[in-house]
Amino acid sequence: MAVQTLKDLLDAGVEGRGVLVRSDLNVPLDGATITDPGRILASAPTIKALADAGAKVVVTAHLGRPKGEADPKFSLAPVAAKLGEVLGRNVQLAGDVVGQDALARSEGLTDGDILLLENIRFDPRETSKDDAERLALARDLVELVGDDGAFVSDGFGVVHRKQASVYDVATLLPHYAGTLVAAEVDVLARLTADPERPYAVVLGGSKVSDKLAVIEALAPKVDTLVIGGGMCFTFLAAQGISVGNSLLEESMIETCKALLDRFGDVIHIPQDVVIADSFSADAEAKTVPVTEIEDGWMGLDIGPESVARFAHHLAGAKTVFWNGPMGVFEFAKFADGTKGVAEAIIEATGKGAFSVVGGGDSAAAVRLLGLPEDGFSHISTGGGASLEYLEGKELPGIAVLEG
Repeated sequence: MAVQTLKDLLDAGVEGRGVLVRSDLNVPLDGATITDPGRILASAPTIKALADAGAKVVVTAHLGRPKGEADPKFSLAPVAAKLGEVLGRNVQLAGDVVGQDALARSEGLTDGDILLLENIRFDPRETSKDDAERLALARDLVELVGDDGAFVSDGFGVVHRKQASVYDVATLLPHYAGTLVAAEVDVLARLTADPERPYAVVLGGSKVSDKLAVIEALAPKVDTLVIGGGMCFTFLAAQGISVGNSLLEESMIETCKALLDRFGDVIHIPQDVVIADSFSADAEAKTVPVTEIEDGWMGLDIGPESVARFAHHLAGAKTVFWNGPMGVFEFAKFADGTKGVAEAIIEATGKGAFSVVGGGDSAAAVRLLGLPEDGFSHISTGGGASLEYLEGKELPGIAVLEG
């Protein structure tokens, strides 16, 4: 990665300097309770390194999609508390983004202090398509760290967005890749430059349309492409199979048929599924061949035969990329498919495979299902960014660091 890194910044010295850090702290909440602190844990090392070196650290991040205005349910208050707990030090939370409170608090920072700005997406300029509006917000952010400040990009989950706190601030300050961003890009480069073969990809999730670009990009390059989750039912429908009330994108059926015709030797879809009479944790459920999904029932997981078949395809892999669960893993009754495939990836990793969990729901499933995180070579924090990188798209937040 041909950019300056956090180590370069630390070697140059940050004591007494303001450093703006763009982190990805977009964690899931149940009310004000964080249900998965994974992104906070992943972001903490860069922030800690800067604070320990005496920088005046100003962190900016988003939470949810508050549509450009302050919304208490998207406040970063729970995040500030958890981040402080993880770091073992006080983390101030500004009452606004770049307003009077943020400016006053930033001016009062002493060496080693940490200030978390309120949700950056409370300011509509963050996601504006107008370059001038985004640049104006970026200038306000720069004011918080001073003209001799620096910018550290450490939110890999947002580097595929051309946003003020991701892209535009890097055009105004000396910029560096944080530990997380540098590691993520190095890992993804291993998946695209010259991956060791056999190369297997596991894709799940709800919609084919969300993963179509990555399927089209990877199918010609990989040895095995396993498809599960809700998206598998559109592929089944493309084979003329009735899927009952299962999730189905009718507009994508012909596309799936064309993919199966072209890559039938690479793409593998389930042979059996776990169906339910309703979408709920306590629904009546049973396992059936894919050809026997009853009317009024819906598929919520892949079945044990499919897990065994997928595991067989993964067994000899030397490189594995996984993005998307095999079923509704949040419900214990429909978690076995995701867990079984994940365990097959862990087994392959134990035999020397390089395995990457592509963030998002896959990373959440690893933690929720109690799987060993060190059983995988790398767990990404940026699902969307990972997919766009593998699709061959330019990531604005990376390109600006390289420019």
